[in-house]
Amino acid sequence: MLPEDRKASEQPPDHAQTTQEEEAVTKKPALTNRGLAILAVWFALTPLVAFAQDTNPRTPWGDPDLQGIWDYWTFTPLERPDEFAGRDRLTEEEAALVAQRSNAEALARDEPPPPGDVGGYSQAVWTDRARATALTQPSLLIDPPNGRLPALTAGAEQQLEAHRLAGGYPVRGRVGGLNEDGPEARGAAERCLLGFSTGPPMLPAGYNNNVQLFQSPGYVVLLNEMVHDARVVALDGRPPLPASVRQWMGSSRGSWEGDTLVVETTNFTDGTGSFNTSFVSWGSAKNLRLVERFTRLDNDTMRYEFTVEDPTTWTEPFTGRFPMNRADQPLYEYACHEGNHGMFNLLSGARAVERNLADQP
Repeated sequence: MLPEDRKASEQPPDHAQTTQEEEAVTKKPALTNRGLAILAVWFALTPLVAFAQDTNPRTPWGDPDLQGIWDYWTFTPLERPDEFAGRDRLTEEEAALVAQRSNAEALARDEPPPPGDVGGYSQAVWTDRARATALTQPSLLIDPPNGRLPALTAGAEQQLEAHRLAGGYPVRGRVGGLNEDGPEARGAAERCLLGFSTGPPMLPAGYNNNVQLFQSPGYVVLLNEMVHDARVVALDGRPPLPASVRQWMGSSRGSWEGDTLVVETTNFTDGTGSFNTSFVSWGSAKNLRLVERFTRLDNDTMRYEFTVEDPTTWTEPFTGRFPMNRADQPLYEYACHEGNHGMFNLLSGARAVERNLADQP
């Protein structure tokens, strides 16, 4: 320490200066009632702001962030069962009973099958049934209010009859088929063209009920696990494809309504139905207009809603709704393609049966 510094440090404190500082401190204005009220409001709103940021995340370019892998499996049926007619809500106990009953029916397929029937196997392992639940809404359909599919139009009934008389071609169903004459006689899922749970619209089925959403400025991509189909949805207001261009999954265009992604799809091929479940197909999708809505509810839940509008097939539009839950596991490739062994084995087996029959006296 320098001598000057030591000398300065040894000098007694200036009591006058200290007194002035103390007076300055004591004269600082106290917090007013208004200030206390403002602080109270700020502390009260802080958790709400954090909650809003958590439930309404945004992409770096400002769109609602819907990205992730979403699982839409549930035991809730498409149409409202007769036992719940007139009701739009179940108790938690009733929903649990629906799930328990459906799970038991599925696992019963693991029992030894009748002779000549290959039966099922490991339902609890390779399907989603072991972890399934049921919603408190009694059906996936919420409109019409009765939770049932509307009636077909008279024109659709005539088309179905003409389709039957034509031998059932094109095969618009997803699973199964007409016969084993060739690949065209089999359903779209067996031909690896469309999954039986992916639609559009998406519907829960036995397994692989997952969709992954990607986003970039001006686009949203919907990648269904089965059959590895991706719909690239433009958000820039461009028109759909020309009416002469038809696709298996249609032509999709999107927009934002607040935090809800709205996807409108048209231009479906005549080779698929106006509406399809795994085993049933209704009408032709040629004039189908499908509107889907994706709304993030919280970090782990997204609401999915679809409306089918097809006046050539249905007497009125109908709407379904159910939640999608964030999946914590990655998607693996669903390797269904034109070289799939299943189709080859089915057709070659049918040819072998025909040869055996021809060789019989």
